[in-house]
Amino acid sequence: MMESVTVQDRIIEHFKLRDVYEVELRIQAREQLSKATDISLGKKDGLIRVSVEDRDPQRAAAVANRYVEELQNLTTSIAVTEAQQRRAFFESQMLTIKQRLIESQLALEKTGFNAGALKAEPRAAAETYAELRAQLTAAEVRLQTLRSTLADGAPEMQQIAATVRSLRQQLTQLEVQQTGAQKSGADTDYVGRYREFKYQEMLFELMAKQYEIARLDESREGALIQVVDVAQPAEQKFKPKRSLITFASALLAGLAVAAMLVARPMLARRRQGVTSPA
Repeated sequence: MMESVTVQDRIIEHFKLRDVYEVELRIQAREQLSKATDISLGKKDGLIRVSVEDRDPQRAAAVANRYVEELQNLTTSIAVTEAQQRRAFFESQMLTIKQRLIESQLALEKTGFNAGALKAEPRAAAETYAELRAQLTAAEVRLQTLRSTLADGAPEMQQIAATVRSLRQQLTQLEVQQTGAQKSGADTDYVGRYREFKYQEMLFELMAKQYEIARLDESREGALIQVVDVAQPAEQKFKPKRSLITFASALLAGLAVAAMLVARPMLARRRQGVTSPA
């Protein structure tokens, strides 16, 4: 993620690295930044190490710290952990169900709903059906989210799958009973809309509970990225090495002197050969 194009482009734009590297294209700046950056993961300690080379030590430290900031920004917008994925999933489900709840409420109001519109038995039957259907949907959603992290043979998966089968069986039996007992006409239409409204209402409550559980699990995980050592400007140059420069200069000077000592006698003999009479 730290070596992604998104992170690199944000750093390039923040520090205006195209001007620093004297290039026109962003892809050229990415290449220069990649060459100047070393990101490694410790196999034993699990620490991420970021080092940046630059002519300006202050900018080198700032770019290294910026990598960490951009990684933190990226992980907050992307669901990385299992708890984050669950939280994002249930959050999207809540938005969808909330809209359906509003629609079912408006449909129910069109039937002339009032507090005494239903007798005890039809109302209780509708609420029982809605509760079973909501529990089944929540269990199916839970099973779907677990499939991303657990195998089908896992005990928790088998338990949820058994719950789904049991709820489906109960719901089918209740549907058969209510179908035979329903009246025709406006009462049937009203009971159906009331049942749909209660289903969406209970489903929203169940999703809200699952969302809160996922959000709490996410908060317990703590910060994904914790900075151990903040990058500081280097106190001495990393390269070019002064010792290597001194050694190379001395070696070149020695070779030049040796070449002069060898060449001088040869030049002297040539001169004598040119000036001596034939």
